[in-house]
Amino acid sequence: MRISQDDDDLVWRALANPLRRAILDVLRAGPRTTGELVEALESDRHVVMQHLGVLREADLVLVEPKGRSRVNHLNPVPIQRIHRRWVAEFEQPWAAALVGLKDTLERAEPDEQEGHDVG
Repeated sequence: MRISQDDDDLVWRALANPLRRAILDVLRAGPRTTGELVEALESDRHVVMQHLGVLREADLVLVEPKGRSRVNHLNPVPIQRIHRRWVAEFEQPWAAALVGLKDTLERAEPDEQEGHDVG
């Protein structure tokens, strides 16, 4: 499946806002109604609903109607796609390079200390 740039843009835009990230943090603990999110975030209902709209548009939140309530669920799939594309590809080479740099610096440290006698 080819992921369109538009899908990534929607996810990045959604993740750019601190309140939207806070909503996702609350939903990581489990599904919540909109009212429960408003209470947990100590925010205005209208503001939370606007941000939930952006998160739904980015497919980060799925909504399940239950009677008069709407239960919001975290959908981790778009975040996993972002991780695969932007983090996973870079973490192994960078991690290995940093470990190599650390080892090189630690080996050079005793030599430098011996050559710099003060006195």
